[in-house]
Amino acid sequence: MADTLFPYLRPEEFFRFPDTESADKYGIVAAGGNLSPGMLLSAYRQGLFPWYSEGEPILWWSPDPRFVLFPDNLHVSKSMIRTFKRNRFRYTIDTSFEKVIKACGSVERKGQDSTWITEEIIEGYLALFTLGFAHSVEVWREGELVGGLYGVSLGSLFFGESMFHLVPDASKAGYILFVRALQRLGFSLVDCQVFTPHLTSLGAQNISRREFEKYLKKGLKGKTLSGSWRNLIDLEKERITIIGHT
Repeated sequence: MADTLFPYLRPEEFFRFPDTESADKYGIVAAGGNLSPGMLLSAYRQGLFPWYSEGEPILWWSPDPRFVLFPDNLHVSKSMIRTFKRNRFRYTIDTSFEKVIKACGSVERKGQDSTWITEEIIEGYLALFTLGFAHSVEVWREGELVGGLYGVSLGSLFFGESMFHLVPDASKAGYILFVRALQRLGFSLVDCQVFTPHLTSLGAQNISRREFEKYLKKGLKGKTLSGSWRNLIDLEKERITIIGHT
């Protein structure tokens, strides 16, 4: 739960977290605070992200190693190319952020009894979305939201938070097209936080915390593309490009 004594921080306000070298063996750097815009943005700028369960204090993480995807290393399998050729889905950006984050929190996941996407998390990231720092990808089939992802963008970095799918390949298709679009926009890194076999198959890899922080420092020097990305990114155009090159 949030620390009610901690001040609400506006987007332009900065909070200095403990140095990441102080992280425990699990990667936890600090506990407490809140999910106000200034707190969240301060955390990302220092390589941290919140991850905790209902009833726990907010835990701020900096895992070592860090799981990342360099857009140039994105791998598109032959099976996914077939999926794109079948044109099974429709893709949008920033049209249904609240639906995506709630779906990420409600979809059952193997080996998990509960979700870390609490009402507090939803409220915090909805505020970042309204401010233009958080973004969502939506994947639709026959008018139904069947997959998606959301995260935070700062500089030339995208910090992926969560994704979900209700039908096979939905979130993977949206993710691939999104990373292709980020590559075109000059993004240098997609933060995937912790290892998953799913993202490994797309080209993600582990790097050390120290190496991640070097990329973080460099990436934050880039211009942040804040605001809605509805007219900035055309995922259908990315799909056409992929199948046109195969």
